[in-house]
Amino acid sequence: MGDTTQIMTTRTNSLKGILTIYILAGLLLISFKEPSNKQIQAIGKTISKTGSVLNEDSIVYKTNNLIIRRLSNHVYEHISFLSTNDFGKVDCNGMLVINENEAIIFDTPANDESSEELIKYANKLTWSIKAVIATHFHEDCVGGLETFNKYKIPCYASNQTIELLKNKDRKFSKILIGFDNALTLHAGNKKVYAAYFGEGHTKDNIIGYFPEDKAVFGGCLIKAAGAKKGNLEDANVIAWPETVSKLRQKYPQAQIVIPGHGKPGGAELFDYTIKLFE
Repeated sequence: MGDTTQIMTTRTNSLKGILTIYILAGLLLISFKEPSNKQIQAIGKTISKTGSVLNEDSIVYKTNNLIIRRLSNHVYEHISFLSTNDFGKVDCNGMLVINENEAIIFDTPANDESSEELIKYANKLTWSIKAVIATHFHEDCVGGLETFNKYKIPCYASNQTIELLKNKDRKFSKILIGFDNALTLHAGNKKVYAAYFGEGHTKDNIIGYFPEDKAVFGGCLIKAAGAKKGNLEDANVIAWPETVSKLRQKYPQAQIVIPGHGKPGGAELFDYTIKLFE
């Protein structure tokens, strides 16, 4: 009986020892599972008054009006929602490039309310928004420009886009900063590019590119996998595949490609869009 008790005690102690090792190992893994930069640590600790900061997946912020998803070290996708007559409630994508606490944004969220959320979120994380760039003249790109004006954030658009907005009698409280076919800005010490490759979804559609993370914001020029042709009211469907072919040739190394609507992907979205319109 004494031997049995001793064996049971030994086994119990062994199990306790193994359990302790697992617990210590788990704690070590947790202690080393830190984000690669201080900004993401801040995100994990932040709770917004208008929504929750989430840890699941890559979503860092979510409300009924706005979703922000981290895609890489410096690149985030912002998703807002536009009510349309033909397509119902449509999710609309934009891109944020963050470096050294400075931000460049491609396309405003779809309206002033969601744009206000995005700006307040950036301010909460001490991100200084250096500029917002509209990639074409439709509302899903410029719907929140007045809110950016209110916060005295420089608003850029191509001269083609500015002219088309004037033709639509779309007015803003401040003049948009125009450029021709290319624009280079900085987020911290990294360059961020906007460029025109040709007509497609609209005659003025431009794209954004951040070489550090090999990220292209295609906007509505690029279609998500499985997407249909969508709104063709102002499109040039003949030129569209050739324009995207130029984009693919320029950035064959692209690893992140964000379409105007739907899920991001890689360079395969260039090929999908080309085939869709051929």
